[in-house]
Amino acid sequence: MQTSVTFKNLDPSDALRAYAEEKLNRLDKYLYNPGEASVVLSVEKFRHIAEINISADRFSINGKEETEDMYSAIDMVMDKLESQIKKSKQKIRDRRSGRSRAKGSPETGEATDDDALRQVHIKNIDYKPMDVDEAIMQMDLVDDVFLVFTNARTDRVNVLYRRADGNYGLIQPSG
Repeated sequence: MQTSVTFKNLDPSDALRAYAEEKLNRLDKYLYNPGEASVVLSVEKFRHIAEINISADRFSINGKEETEDMYSAIDMVMDKLESQIKKSKQKIRDRRSGRSRAKGSPETGEATDDDALRQVHIKNIDYKPMDVDEAIMQMDLVDDVFLVFTNARTDRVNVLYRRADGNYGLIQPSG
């Protein structure tokens, strides 16, 4: 992570600069692309203030903490930033996968890769040989949208499906 450290009303210290950079490098595991960080360490009377702005992966995160000790201020603002990054990354994952916490839609299926855009649900079916007329009668008995069967005349797998207009469609291999 590319880091710039600025000191206000405070003598520049290599130890503080190294401490802040070391803490920021721990955030790299949450970022896909290298980011830029701007750190401002300042002192006002007895308050030690650490302010950090991070720009990476199409989002910007800001955090500010003030305590009586500069090292604890840096630690506290890093905790804030870490939770903000996790929250932003989760929002992006939810948007990409089509889930939304605001709508309250339940997650279905098993956990998938974070970057997956769609989930694939696998359903095993048994199909048996029958002719098209028998398949239509079978579809009338059940409330399914489609029926997979082996065409008794051609010995090939066919799919019969119910169309929106109430009629049926047939998918069969060509050739």
